[in-house]
Amino acid sequence: MNQVIMEKRELPYAVKEELKLLRTNIQFCGADKRMILLTSAVSSEGKSTSAFNLCDSFAELGKSVILIDTDMRRSTMSHKVTSGTVKAGLSHYLSGQCGIGDVIYETGIQNLHCVFSGNVPPNPVELLANDRMKALLDYAKNHYDYVIVDAAPLGMVVDAAAIAPQCDGAILLLESGKINYHLASNVAEQIKKTGCPLLGVVLNKVDYKSGKKYYKGYYKHYYKEYA
Repeated sequence: MNQVIMEKRELPYAVKEELKLLRTNIQFCGADKRMILLTSAVSSEGKSTSAFNLCDSFAELGKSVILIDTDMRRSTMSHKVTSGTVKAGLSHYLSGQCGIGDVIYETGIQNLHCVFSGNVPPNPVELLANDRMKALLDYAKNHYDYVIVDAAPLGMVVDAAAIAPQCDGAILLLESGKINYHLASNVAEQIKKTGCPLLGVVLNKVDYKSGKKYYKGYYKHYYKEYA
């Protein structure tokens, strides 16, 4: 199997506890909720960092986890690679240039594998909607305890909607103080229209000192990103 080393930053205790709470909430959604799509409303809300940290949290629990980076337009996941080379990614596989085994990478973190996004293709939505994407997700679900799908912001492009019907549930990540209620509601409604259950909302980069009340989801989870 391909190998790279991904940077694992030491998180503050409070952040680790918030991640454990999010992990527990997902587990209590049911044993059938193992393939989770994570999306946001707009870019730069901390979605990919949150997806990576969530995967790491499950891996620390002894669960086998694979992170699939489907944000082929503006991915940041490869920036976490500190050693090794990503030769092929999701776009290469979906366009028929290689097989599933060619795009799964060990990360240097026990129990955690990753599929990187690959080169930027001219047709991301069409690639995500093809049969090869379904085959990859089926393979991942059959070989891992949890599959975390990092998807492009649904408030900006429709890529996540092409994948959502194949996932067991979705989590919407929103940045505190940046996203208004109407935009958040519209994105949540788009997720529901795909038939994928919206498991909850993660509010990221919360200023705990402000004392403000925040957007309500099916469950409410506050996660202050460590950056």
